[in-house]
Amino acid sequence: MEVPRGGAISLAVVLRFLDIAVDALAEAREEVDALNVYPVPDGDTGTNMWLTVSAAREAVRDAVRGSTEDGAHGDPAAALGALARGALLGARGNSGVIFSEMLGAIARRIAAGSPEERNAVVMAEALRQASDAAYAAVGKPVEGTMLTVGRAAAEAAQVRAAQEGSRARDVFAAAAHAAREALARTPEQLAVLRDAGVVDAGGRGLSVVLDAAETVLTGRRPVPVTEPLGSHHIPQPVVATSHDLTPDGPSYEVMYLLEAGDDRIPALRAALGGLGDSLVVVGGEGLWNVHVHVDDVGAAIEAGIEAGRPHRVRVTHFADQRAEPRRRPAARTGRKVVAVAAGPGLSRLFGEAGAVVVEGGPGRRPSIGEVLEAIVSCGACEVVVLPNDRDSIRVAQVAATTAESDDPDGTLRVAVIPTPAQVSGLAALAVHEPGRAFDQDVLEMTATARHARQGAVTVAARQAMTMAGPCEPGDVLGVVAGDFVVVGEDLPGVATAVLDRLLGGGGEMVTLVAGAEDADGALAAHCAAWLERHHPAVDVVVYHGGQERYPLLVGVE
Repeated sequence: MEVPRGGAISLAVVLRFLDIAVDALAEAREEVDALNVYPVPDGDTGTNMWLTVSAAREAVRDAVRGSTEDGAHGDPAAALGALARGALLGARGNSGVIFSEMLGAIARRIAAGSPEERNAVVMAEALRQASDAAYAAVGKPVEGTMLTVGRAAAEAAQVRAAQEGSRARDVFAAAAHAAREALARTPEQLAVLRDAGVVDAGGRGLSVVLDAAETVLTGRRPVPVTEPLGSHHIPQPVVATSHDLTPDGPSYEVMYLLEAGDDRIPALRAALGGLGDSLVVVGGEGLWNVHVHVDDVGAAIEAGIEAGRPHRVRVTHFADQRAEPRRRPAARTGRKVVAVAAGPGLSRLFGEAGAVVVEGGPGRRPSIGEVLEAIVSCGACEVVVLPNDRDSIRVAQVAATTAESDDPDGTLRVAVIPTPAQVSGLAALAVHEPGRAFDQDVLEMTATARHARQGAVTVAARQAMTMAGPCEPGDVLGVVAGDFVVVGEDLPGVATAVLDRLLGGGGEMVTLVAGAEDADGALAAHCAAWLERHHPAVDVVVYHGGQERYPLLVGVE
């Protein structure tokens, strides 16, 4: 999703806010999960909100790293656009989807600001637009939810911003205070909350974020995020809780990303609204995140097909979630490898080797939620994760920690091998042996990945200064161990220069992975022939990976 250029708020402030929100929700997510009884008591609101903002933060960090050599500065418009898109793609659950729309609205308002505007005004209007967007996204808004809490915060923020001399810190203090007051009133507005003795979970999550922002900006800690906020913060047992105010609500939660024109969304909303409840559709400019509770899963997906192209479809049966605390889950057995693949050919390679594949690659790095889903759904009690990209290592580590901490039996073991490239992951997977002890298998895979030298060939998209000197758009760049070491004019020359450097320390086998821009494998074939002439003792294997942006990936073992 594109965001207008400009902005009165610095990129550093945006990054700091995201760090605050992620940390605060990480600390409070178990508490917020425990409050979750509406619209269904599935106990995941805190986790979903945390995963949503985590995905937004990772997207911004990727945008910043991709726009500069040192990652210290970046294009604010690109980063804010990444924030909106990252939140949209990473959103999970009803509250997560609504929260993603709020984050996107805030990003758009910040990007539309000008240096002449007071930060207090910008932030107050951003909160108002976030509230408006959240209400507009929900099919049937219900008071006593995070919508109510967000609106109260926005109204208080606007009142404070209108006062002479107000600053952003004053706006957030007013918003956080109003959010806490509105949160305390949610049981009076929604009977299901009053009956369970809790405040709204989504509203509490939103309040956590505003409290954390106020603490950082003012130095005051109004309400520690781990302490109860009155008696309503002590959940009571709920045997059978209704949702959407009906005791016989739909049985399934359906979520999917949808590629569709904006003009197709009104008809989609109408179709889904007639099938169930808790309808939330967020996004824009051709990409949408759709969430609905229904009994007819097929009809909900068919409505998406009518509107455009649905993908990343997720279906959850509420009865299974409600029964989970009362029964042991199916026993996990065996060992699985989860691998991030940067192209269709690489996906086939990892899949044929027995790995559970998560789609990734430059410009399409996986979210924490996607990696977490792969870990949890594979059914293994021992999982090895291969991120296969430097910027996805942290994502994989957070997903692994989350999976282990959320495992009801506490028997799940997850190890992340910090593979920095696709060829590193292929090398690690080649020595994977499920019959070995888990720790020994991880050790062998880690050692192999660490000793495998890796390089690549790409084409410069912009003017920049690299370790090998300046480059212009269209120049061919050779990469070794993540650094640009060659700047040249033609792909074959740079590719053989990279091979020469990688083999300078010796090697027995070279892996060549042809990218989407080398669909006929001509570059890979040229390199294989060069190796046969100059390094005849080296074994060569060629794969068609189909990865974007890199016509050739190289691994040396």
